[in-house]
This record gives sequence, C-alpha cells and structure tokens, in this order.
Amino acid sequence: MTVYMITDWLGLVPLCFVLSFAILGLVQLIRRRSFFQVDRSILALGGFYILVMAAYLFFERFAVNYRPVLIDGFLEASYPSSTTMLVMCMIPTAMVQLNIRIRNKMIRKVILRVLAAFTAFMVVGRLVSGVHWVTDIIGGVLLSAGLVMLYYSVSGLSFKEV
Repeated sequence: MTVYMITDWLGLVPLCFVLSFAILGLVQLIRRRSFFQVDRSILALGGFYILVMAAYLFFERFAVNYRPVLIDGFLEASYPSSTTMLVMCMIPTAMVQLNIRIRNKMIRKVILRVLAAFTAFMVVGRLVSGVHWVTDIIGGVLLSAGLVMLYYSVSGLSFKEV
C-alpha cells in the first residue's frame, strides 16, 4: 500500500499543471481583453481539461468494474484508472506547452525528461500497487492516448524532439 499512497499523493502534481495553465489563460484574457486573443493552444487545453473531467465523471457514475481490493473498507470504481488517466492526459499536454514556452534548451530538456520519467513512474506505480486490474491501467492509457491525440489535432501543436 506504500506505492499506492505515494502515487495517490503524487496524483496532485498534474493538478498543479492544470491550475498553472488556467492561470496563464486568465492572465492572457485580462491582458489581451478578449477571449479570442488567448492563445489557441491554451483555449484548446481548457476544452481538453473539461473533456477529461467529463470522461472521469462518466466512468465514476457508470462503473465498469471495481478495484480488486477495498480502499478504506469500500469498493471503488476502477476502470479506467483515474490516476493513470489524469497523469497520462495532463503531463503530455503540459510537456507540449512547456516545449514551446521554455526557451532555454538545457532547462527544457531536463524538465521534459523529468516529466516523462514521472509519467512512467506513476503508471508503473499504479500497476504494481495492486489496487487496479491490469485492464484498468491499459484502459486509462488508451483513453488518455485518444484524448491527447485529439488535443494535439485541435491545438495545432506537436511535440518536437528536444
């Protein structure tokens, strides 16, 4: 359960990125005085966050299956792994944003590699923690991949190799 607790708490890290980009969008809106003057990629990101939240709420409401273990004495919805979905949605989109916003190549490269390692750690950590079925993790990864690809196509951005 230690790995579960660590990955559970680290699940807050992607929410910090959500908050940061929301603040960036708000600052752009205030400075530019028009919703349509906010960067297209930030607007797409906001829509993407809403879509991810809708997917999360859908699967919480209509549980496909439940965890193989009780959490605090209760069965919780398990498919797809919400932590996996959150990390696999928020971190790659943050990486794309950071890739275009950080100008120093060395700092950008280090940050992007740390975020990639963090994402891998979180997915593997959820898998080895034993609180999800393997299919829950795979489902979270596949759903996230589809949502992130949708974001890339709508935002017009791409992830260029650093």
